[in-house]
This record gives sequence, structure tokens and C-alpha cells, in this order.
Amino acid sequence: MRVINSIADLRALARARVPRAIFEYADRGSYDELTIARNHSDLQAIEFRQRVLRDLSRLSVASSMIGQAVTMPLAIAPTGLTGLFYGDGEIHGARAAQAFGIPFCLSTMSICSIEDVHQAVPQPFWFQVYLMRDRGFNQELIERARAANCSALVLTVDLQVQGLRRRDPKNGLSIPPRLTLRNALDIASKPAWALRVLLGKRRTFGNLSARLGQSDGLSTLSQWIASQFDPAVTWEYIDWIRTLWPGKLVIKGILDPEDAKIAATQGVDALVVSNHGGRQLDGAPSSISMLPEVVDAVAGRCEVWFDGGVQSGQDMLRALALGARGCLIGKSFLYALAAMGGSGVTLALNLLRRELEVTLALTGCTDVRQVDASILRHPASVFGQPPPR
Repeated sequence: MRVINSIADLRALARARVPRAIFEYADRGSYDELTIARNHSDLQAIEFRQRVLRDLSRLSVASSMIGQAVTMPLAIAPTGLTGLFYGDGEIHGARAAQAFGIPFCLSTMSICSIEDVHQAVPQPFWFQVYLMRDRGFNQELIERARAANCSALVLTVDLQVQGLRRRDPKNGLSIPPRLTLRNALDIASKPAWALRVLLGKRRTFGNLSARLGQSDGLSTLSQWIASQFDPAVTWEYIDWIRTLWPGKLVIKGILDPEDAKIAATQGVDALVVSNHGGRQLDGAPSSISMLPEVVDAVAGRCEVWFDGGVQSGQDMLRALALGARGCLIGKSFLYALAAMGGSGVTLALNLLRRELEVTLALTGCTDVRQVDASILRHPASVFGQPPPR
């Protein structure tokens, strides 16, 4: 029997169980993939201080994110194409997250629609939107999110212009998946995956189906993104969003302290330090290297969360020590889902929580809410800048 005790194990299993085009959509980055590599290497470079002979009889990793109690400071990030990694994947992911006690965020580019997920899960979830040219479509999505009782709106701001992910066209990625000479053998070798996707509620973008019409394929999607995602939008857009959405508002995609200062003045509840998983501006710094500067720039005016390469509880604790209030997982979630469905997501969350608990204890701490840069070795020199205040 195969032992699965890390996100890396789930990644390996996912690679074997889904077609290459689907796996590499999640796994790889844009252009030369410099930034996705930095996300990993910069996290690994941060060293902990090992402390001993502390009373570790009571450990707590419970916390809160924008007022929502969480069993650990983690949320599942919005991920596109989730329902192609595992049939009805968004529903399986949301159920696993809610049962575990952490938030789940549904992407605009999901396979299952807002309504599909709302009907399938007992608790509110978060919904993510992009900045569109067609404000009527944005308004429609936000109204649908309100009707589904979504508890937070996550506005992604780093996809106004789409970066080239070179693997996708080379792999022949299409939505919905199509059988071609190029991928026939690959798909034929994954019958369990194909059957689950075939029996799922949908095989194309549930939230966009009316807008995309009857056409499909990656080229059509790319054309739709180019025509819909607005490169001219500015910070004034946030004011308009606020007229439609009175609830919790999160901005995802902040990577510069100057942008963080502006975001903090917009009345948002949280911002996410993110480089889109290394899938947009290649050559940008890692998310973790920019986290302390962003935390310092925000100066407590809203929560700061971290997104960018979390694959262990150690990674989570590194981000929390550098000032993050919580973390998001995207790739790790998709690996777990593709590997084992909802049970894989539950397994991944349990692994992350146990790793977080053990690492917390071995740094001499007992409550994740009290973690700061003092648990790190030489935090001021990790990225050549002072630790967060």
C-alpha cells in the first residue's frame, strides 16, 4: 500500500492520474518559469530557530481570517479548471474545506458554477472575480455571488494582461477536453479520470457558459480573456465594486509595497501578497520575499495573507512569522484533488496542520496567533530588509 505523507506525494500521484495538459496547467508557470522557481527556493531558504525545554503540552493552530474562525490560518485559493482535475472538483473541494473548518474560494473560471456549489454545500463560501471591460458582466457575477450568500468577494488584480504559459498550447489544452491525435493515448491511459469528468455536472466554464456561447477551446478562451479582462482599469474600480458588494472584500495580487499602501486605503478587509503562482510576470520576485515589505506598508490597516508556493506546514509558519495573518493554497489543493478527490483534499489539510503543529512546537511556540519573526534565524537578513513591525 502506497504511503502518502506529503504534498509532494500527492503531486506525484496527481501527475499519474490526470492528463499532462491538465496537470501542467496547475504545475507550471509562465515564460521561463523563473518566478515559480523563486517561490519555492526563497521559502526553503528561511531557517527556523530550534528551541527546547518549553512547555508544549497545549498547542493551538486555530485562528481567524477576516472575522471567520478557522481551524488553522489557511484558505483554499481560487483555481481555474478545478472540475477538470476531478469531476465536480469545486464541490468536492468546498465540502472538504468546510468540514475541516477553513474557507474555500470559488474562481470565476470554475467548471462548476456559483449556483452548483451553493446548492451542494451547507455553508457560505468565498467568490473571486476579475476586472472586466464589461461591467454588466461583473455586476451579474457579483449579484449571483450575493444570491448564493457568499461571505467574501476576492478581487484578483494581477491578470489585466495575460502572461504566456508556454506549456498549455504545447500540450494542446482545450476546454472542455477534446480527444486529438496528440492526447489520445494520454487520455486513454486515464479512464477513471475521464469517467469522473464525463459524469460531472459540467465540462466547461459554468460561470461563463452564457458568454462563451457554443464555441470552445483554448484559443476561444484566450480571445475571450483578451476581450473581457480590462487593461485600462484603475484603483477607482474598487469604489464601483463597493457599490455592489457591501460584504467582506479581499484584493489578491499585491506584490509591491506602493500598491499595498494604496490598497490599504481602499477599505478592503484583506490583501493577498501573490504573484499568481508564478503564472503571470515572470522575473518578478517571490511572494515570500515581498511579504515583509507589504506588511510594513499596510501597517495594520487590513489583514495581509500570503499566497505563493505553500506546500507544507513549515511554509505556512514561515509566512506567518514574516507577518501574514493567513495563507492560501492553489497548486497544493489541485494536486490533492487530482490525486484522490475530496478525500485527498482532507488528507492534504491534515498533513499541513500536523506539520504546522510540529514546526510550531519545535520553535518553542504553542499558539500560532503569537508567532512573529523571533522564531526565525536572522530574519532581518533573509531578504536584505528589516522584519515586519
